[in-house]
Amino acid sequence: MGIACGVSDAACICLELREAACMADDLISAIAGTDLTKLIHIIRGQHVMVDCDLAALYGVETKVFNQAVKRNIARFPEHFRFQLTQEEYDNLRSQIVTSSWGGRRYPPYVFTEQGVAMLSAVLRSATAIEVSIGIMDAFVRMRQFLHSNAALLEKVSSLEFSLAEYQNSTDARFERVFGYLGQRSLPSQKIFFKGEMFDAFALLVDLVKSAAESLMLVDGYVDVNTLNILSKKKEGVAVGLVTLPSARLTTPDVQVFESQYGPLSIVRTADFHDRFLVIDRKAVYHIGASLKDAGKKTFAVVLIDDDEIVQNLLGRIDNLFKER
Repeated sequence: MGIACGVSDAACICLELREAACMADDLISAIAGTDLTKLIHIIRGQHVMVDCDLAALYGVETKVFNQAVKRNIARFPEHFRFQLTQEEYDNLRSQIVTSSWGGRRYPPYVFTEQGVAMLSAVLRSATAIEVSIGIMDAFVRMRQFLHSNAALLEKVSSLEFSLAEYQNSTDARFERVFGYLGQRSLPSQKIFFKGEMFDAFALLVDLVKSAAESLMLVDGYVDVNTLNILSKKKEGVAVGLVTLPSARLTTPDVQVFESQYGPLSIVRTADFHDRFLVIDRKAVYHIGASLKDAGKKTFAVVLIDDDEIVQNLLGRIDNLFKER
């Protein structure tokens, strides 16, 4: 309001008052055209406004605004005004991009609805009263919106919770599968066409080599060629076989394998039709052909990523070994 007074002090004062009134009118008009609900945030379960936003609405600097509040601090208990933690402040800034929040050394203060109502008693100008009325109306509109859309918000919250649960279960499955595969870069599924015997043999050997503790093969037609693939395992890896009673696996074949590669646990049963390779009791591959015939006809190798199915299969195989 730097008006040069050259007539009289009285005239100068009148001009300054007129200019102040115009500024107040401009400020109130600007507030009337602003959607104040966008300045209301939910923190600690309460609707609040940040001190710098309030200061801007009242047309003063944030420092001046907070000094006025501190001079009347008894009017602002904790449920009227509280300071954000650094974590709350960082989270709020990540959600809202605003230039007026930069350069602060400490997290800001926020004011609840009661605190905003108290501001009109501390900042007693006509402009402050008009601003406070506008802000209180915004709080009312916010409550009305939440009340009118409570059912919708509850559904959204329920959906977000369901999505979070699904994401967690999916992450757990991926962690189990990919954590096991690790750096091996083994495919989760692969089709081999008729004649691709060498490629099929190479993948099966890679799967066998990937085991760190145990291998379990369910294959009704195990023979010496199957044992040749299993012999590629790491030293110390335990091997179990589930095969048909009629499988061409002789006692001498088993004895030769065990003499070089360790014990071989075998269960003969007709309970299974398909082939499965279980690695370290974590990863289970469904194999469309017997290992000894891999590549003679088109078949697929698929990693089962359903944990419930994997655990069910392991349970049934374990029972067979217990009952033998």
